[in-house]
Amino acid sequence: MRSHPATSITLARSAWAQGALYAAAAGLLAGVAWLLDPLANWLVGLRWAPMRGPARLLVSIPEPWLTVGLVVLGALAGTALIFFDSLEQTSVTVSGERVILQRTGHVQEIAREQVGHVFREKDRLVLLGPKGEEIAREKCDFNARRLAAAFTEHGYAWVAGDPYEDEFRLWVSKSPELPELANALLAARAEAMKSSDSGDSVKELRRELARIGIVIRDKGKQQYWRGPGRR
Repeated sequence: MRSHPATSITLARSAWAQGALYAAAAGLLAGVAWLLDPLANWLVGLRWAPMRGPARLLVSIPEPWLTVGLVVLGALAGTALIFFDSLEQTSVTVSGERVILQRTGHVQEIAREQVGHVFREKDRLVLLGPKGEEIAREKCDFNARRLAAAFTEHGYAWVAGDPYEDEFRLWVSKSPELPELANALLAARAEAMKSSDSGDSVKELRRELARIGIVIRDKGKQQYWRGPGRR
C-alpha cells in the first residue's frame, strides 16, 4: 500500500504575488484613465459624437488637476478590483486526513473519506463526494499542476474533469425528473441569472441545490443538472 506524506501542503497567494497584482492593476487602469483626457478633447473637436456632453465637462477641469485626478481614480479602481477579487480567492490545505478550503469569512474542512474526486473547472476547484455529489466549489487561481500534485501526493483522486460529465441534462421548467424543491430552486436561479448584480444569489442557490444532491453546470444562461453519479 502506498504511503502518503504525513505533512500537509498549503497553497495560498503569496504577499509578493498579491502586491504585484495590485501594482499591475493600478498601473493599467491609471494608464487607461490617463488616455481619457486626449479622447475627451478629440470628441469635443468633432461636429457630432456620442458622449460630447460628458467630454466637455471633463475637459473643463483645469490642468494639472484633470490628469492627476484621472490617474488617481484609475489607480484606485485597479486597487479596488484586486481587493474584491482577493476576497473570493481560496487557500487550499491538503493532508492525508483532510482538505481545508479557506477564504475571507469562510472555512470549510472536509475529511479525507468524504472526497471522491477532485478537479479544476475553469477558475474553480471542485471536490466531489464518493457518490459524485458536489461538496465544494471555490474560486482558485493556482496552477492546475500544483493543485494536482498536492492532491495526488496525499492520495486523492485528481481527474481532468467531472467524471460524470455525460450525465448532465438541460433543465427545463418543471422537469418531471426532479423533485418539486429542485425545480423551484432552479427556477429561482434561472431568474437570478438574468440580473447582472445577483451573483451572490446564483451562488447560494447552487449551494442549496448541492445540499439536496443536484449538481449544476452553466452554459451561457442555460442550466444543466445531474444527480449523484451512478458509476
